[in-house]
Amino acid sequence: MSGMTDGRQQATDFLAVVLENVELRQQLAEVQDQCIELAVDAGGLHAEIQSLRAQLLDAERACNRWRSLAEQRLAG
Repeated sequence: MSGMTDGRQQATDFLAVVLENVELRQQLAEVQDQCIELAVDAGGLHAEIQSLRAQLLDAERACNRWRSLAEQRLAG
């Protein structure tokens, strides 16, 4: 009888390991999906930052032109 009990215990332990493996694989798949979503979001944010930097540069140039024009009018 002990041999059957040992066999059942081994089968139970094996099944527990298999189930844990399945759960861990599911968690890994979910985390991988989240990583992909984060990478896509990061790419979008990077593009937006680049656009905002370009807009800021344009605004700074316009401000400098206006400042220069105002200084010229005040000077002369």
